[in-house]
Amino acid sequence: MPLLLILLAVSVYLYLWLSRRKSTLTRNCRWRLDRSVAPDFWRCVACGATARGAEPRDCLRGSQE
Repeated sequence: MPLLLILLAVSVYLYLWLSRRKSTLTRNCRWRLDRSVAPDFWRCVACGATARGAEPRDCLRGSQE
């Protein structure tokens, strides 16, 4: 029985770690493609950060383009 509980705890920890590792996008950042500016211009509707190119995965709050 203790072995089963340890196995359960390790598997839950592993699941949480893997699900967190795959997503680096912060909860507050919501990126929208703004094609009125450029075909590859992204703007965050939460913090106002901007980026060009592929959709950003990280919060760029406070950084300049």
